[in-house]
Amino acid sequence: MPGTTTAPTSATWRTFLDTLRDERRECGAPRPLRALAEEFALRALALMFPQFAPPSRLSVESVDEEAAHLEALLRAAITPLMSEADPVVVSMLDRLPAVRAMLLEDAQAITSGDPAAASIEEVIIAYPGFLATAVHRLSHELYLREVPLFPRVLSEWAHRETGIDIHPGARIGAAFAIDHGTGVVIGETSEIGDRVRIYQGVTLGALAVSKKLQNRKRHPTIGNDVVIYANATILGGMTLVGDRSVIGGNVWLTSSVPERSVVQFTSRVEPRPTPDPDGNDDGIEFHI
Repeated sequence: MPGTTTAPTSATWRTFLDTLRDERRECGAPRPLRALAEEFALRALALMFPQFAPPSRLSVESVDEEAAHLEALLRAAITPLMSEADPVVVSMLDRLPAVRAMLLEDAQAITSGDPAAASIEEVIIAYPGFLATAVHRLSHELYLREVPLFPRVLSEWAHRETGIDIHPGARIGAAFAIDHGTGVVIGETSEIGDRVRIYQGVTLGALAVSKKLQNRKRHPTIGNDVVIYANATILGGMTLVGDRSVIGGNVWLTSSVPERSVVQFTSRVEPRPTPDPDGNDDGIEFHI
């Protein structure tokens, strides 16, 4: 500001700023992928489900306009990332009818299994599990088409919105239901069958974290008709949960279980010590 004195800057600070300027010259204009990912997700949802569309974009005529916006957004997002973007854009748009059909199955599965869900419309517009699954099904299609970076940015937008972290590489079958959802983590090489229901805090993760394992299956396989209750942790690429199994809350599972298994975390109940004659109680107290 005029009339004010500026403290002299140190050589360290000036060198740091020179480094940042050099990096910007080499980088050029950064790609606004985070903003494009958010808009692409919201536009795709608004096109497939009117519950996500603003009132000004709800008319029948707006369908064509929404579709044009979505196509332009996708092309703008992925063209700088890959040499042959146009075939991917066409292929991705052709896939949207199947994606929408799968999402309607997901919404129906959530509605059918949750006594608190009054309607499919409530699930579509209000359930974080549905939103996370919807964005995952979009990002997975782009992942399958080997689009770099953008699928991951999409999934991280859904992670921020819902607290549910699903890597775009995870393969998820039909009628998938996430109830509550907060804290769910599903790793890149996870495979999940049809009609699977999971609850908050569930982790499908790797037994070890090492860059050498990048191209290996590191995350578990979950069969059909499996229920995994809250905060269960299932680890390892060789771990298979058989069809129609139930994994209880807080279970830590690192090996396979056959079909129709019930795996439970067993708690133990012990009597507290009797107070001494002076009334002192040496029992362990838990404070939460």
